[in-house]
Amino acid sequence: MSIEALLYWVGMAAVAVNALTGVLDSGRKHMDLIGALLVAVATALGGGTVRDLLLQRNVFWVVDQTYLAAALGTAVVTFFVARACRVPPRLFLIPDAIGLALFTIVGTQVALQWHAPWLVASLMGVITGAVGGVLRDILCNDVPLIFLQGELYASAAWVGALTMIAVQEAGVAPVYASWAGMTIVLGLRLAAIRFRLVLPTLAQPKRS
Repeated sequence: MSIEALLYWVGMAAVAVNALTGVLDSGRKHMDLIGALLVAVATALGGGTVRDLLLQRNVFWVVDQTYLAAALGTAVVTFFVARACRVPPRLFLIPDAIGLALFTIVGTQVALQWHAPWLVASLMGVITGAVGGVLRDILCNDVPLIFLQGELYASAAWVGALTMIAVQEAGVAPVYASWAGMTIVLGLRLAAIRFRLVLPTLAQPKRS
């Protein structure tokens, strides 16, 4: 598989997975179909949109509306399935971790292909992976996961993006480097969820 084909299908999967998390999270707020669709679309397309605007590229889902169709289709199906089945409140964290991994690597590779410097490309990966979740949480009136108690989220995405860049610079084919990066992001995020791995927080010492 070429890197272009990998990025297309991984990007499509990331859109679908993030749309699913948007609907599941909106269900906790008892939103109707339109509200759930708006949250799903913002979650699925928000990160890539910000990335493209910063890189001065044509926005990906405007160029290829298949991405928008995938987000809407996944959201509608998820909405009615979730209405028929009881969904555990924290279930969305697993597909959210998958979406973070997929979008981070897509965003990083897109930035590299746009000839962005490696540090900028890694941050574009973080933006692509994390901004959609931030928009979802804001629209659902929650504190974004990225800001919760230093929990590994954006940091997991950044480590994965940097790993992918390093592996690729070492001469490994971009396709395999991308899979390595996705594995790192997903593994770190799932470990953070399971073992509550957190970064140091800014806590002022108590006055005596």
